[in-house]
Amino acid sequence: MSAHMEPQEIPETKDGKTPQKKNSFWDTVRFVLISLVLVLGFRYFVAQPFIVSGDSMVPTFNNGEYLIVDELSYRFEKPSRGDVIIMRYPLDPNKFFIKRIIGLPGETLNLEGEKIIVTTTEGASIVLDEPYVQNQRSDSITVTLSDTQYYVLGDNRGASSDSRRWGPLPAANIIGRPLLRLIPLSRMAWIPGQQDE
Repeated sequence: MSAHMEPQEIPETKDGKTPQKKNSFWDTVRFVLISLVLVLGFRYFVAQPFIVSGDSMVPTFNNGEYLIVDELSYRFEKPSRGDVIIMRYPLDPNKFFIKRIIGLPGETLNLEGEKIIVTTTEGASIVLDEPYVQNQRSDSITVTLSDTQYYVLGDNRGASSDSRRWGPLPAANIIGRPLLRLIPLSRMAWIPGQQDE
């Protein structure tokens, strides 16, 4: 003896849609909104793309290179001497520059010809070893940084607009550091520009 079951009808809602179709639509909307929040949050608070423009950081970074910028690390640790950073240009915060940190808050720097002598906050005097520098320029500058300032220079000293020209960089202008060089593929690198201590 075989039982015959009649197909059950799914009740419709007032708007003529079945509950399954309605739930499916709202699940899709919820998924899209959550994805959008995650992607935009990552893009604006964790990492963002940056294209190098100009020759101020040659040979470390060349014009047109495509970088992913880490915007999160400096929320938990302070920038160090030798770090390459992405920053807002102090004279026009809508412009972004890439430079290297030479002087830290509270230090005194003496640029004597092609030599940089740093007096640290502990009173020690050090001469910087800068193997990354190209096209060195002879400067004569003495500057003492406040507790919220950094001194930044380009690696290509003869072609860089940097702290020698527009002064110390406020800490608030630092956006982050290069996390990944994606393009060109032949120069792909993790934390490019980092120097061994």
